[in-house]
Amino acid sequence: MAQATARPSKAQRREPGETLKIAVSYVVLGLITLAFVAPLLWMVSTSIKPNFQTTRFPPQWVPTQLSSEGYSALLGANSQAPVFRWFLNSMVAASAQTLLILVTASLAAYALARMSFPGKNLLFGAILATLFIPPVSLIVPNYLIVDMFGWLDTLYAVIVPGAAGAFGVFFLRQFFLSLPSEIEEAALIDGANRFQIFTRVILPLSKAPLATLAILSFLTNWNDFLWPLYVLFNAPNFTLQPALGILQSSYTTNYTIIMAGGVLATVLPLVLYLFAQRYIIEGVSRSGLKG
Repeated sequence: MAQATARPSKAQRREPGETLKIAVSYVVLGLITLAFVAPLLWMVSTSIKPNFQTTRFPPQWVPTQLSSEGYSALLGANSQAPVFRWFLNSMVAASAQTLLILVTASLAAYALARMSFPGKNLLFGAILATLFIPPVSLIVPNYLIVDMFGWLDTLYAVIVPGAAGAFGVFFLRQFFLSLPSEIEEAALIDGANRFQIFTRVILPLSKAPLATLAILSFLTNWNDFLWPLYVLFNAPNFTLQPALGILQSSYTTNYTIIMAGGVLATVLPLVLYLFAQRYIIEGVSRSGLKG
């Protein structure tokens, strides 16, 4: 009886040109990953060095001497920098603004995607047009409005002005358009009104894009440096990003302390992304299906 010949595996059936393309793609992806990860690794490395080693040339990626002086200066009992207060301020501001964005963007997006009313397309075009306005040009009018409400040097100043943005409306509208209209028709036949359909049918089906928008909104507020710098004046009221700027003194720069602060400011966004990356990928891919 003739011995059965083993079928070649998929890797064995690849042509030499295809194998070369795969190898080149892995090399390119590796270089891109290295370009993004290298600054983060350098920040962590610098944060655990003694300060005198941070300015050595050539730079030392691996510290020859480990030191916790940066973290001790920030988190120690005698620290002059209220890092935990700054961290809490950033958490409150980013969380509150994210919640407001989810409420305003989801309501507006549902109305623009699933309801008919005069001027709907014109209104949506006007909302999209605001995406082309440079954010820097809004600093002065926003500052005057915040001052008029008496919110300067309070967290309201870094929460409310960005609580209704065009990106969230556009992002959720694209997803709502991809949902089949039959689910709404069935709910209407069962006697549900528009608000009940929105809260009990549409929102439960929109967990992925809502989670994506929440993460993006949270990180945008968390990483904001310029606007809090204009509206927050006293150190206890600072959010984390502008507060890191005051760690640099007038005549010397302690890079160990600054990098330790950068590590503390980076930990939470990385953890959030690791837990939410599945929702981000799913939400972005599904929200871009229909224009």
